[in-house]
Amino acid sequence: MTKGLSLFQKRRRRNRTALRARSGNRPRLSIHRSGQHIYAQVIDDAQGKTVAAASTLDKDGRGKAGANVEAAKDVGKRVAEAAKKAGVTQVVFDRGGFLFHGRVKALADAAREGGLEF
Repeated sequence: MTKGLSLFQKRRRRNRTALRARSGNRPRLSIHRSGQHIYAQVIDDAQGKTVAAASTLDKDGRGKAGANVEAAKDVGKRVAEAAKKAGVTQVVFDRGGFLFHGRVKALADAAREGGLEF
């Protein structure tokens, strides 16, 4: 079943399985980190809809480099604001297959400071 999967894909699958087991009905704060940008979205899996989203490609985040910790903090604050506007305060953090350090950790800490609980 996991034959042929990369370590990243195995880590992502293991992380998502654990999230489903403990999430309850809370939406999921999913992140994606590329070489140049970072993306975050709050997803309601029960309805299959994105509640809030932010990235370094948004008009609010342009003009800043997308591949650094400062940009990740900015994205974390903006996704927390958007989620609070949509009425979401508690989420489950889905780091995907990315390790929890650097830009991923900065985004998570900024989202917590912005008012999201996870």
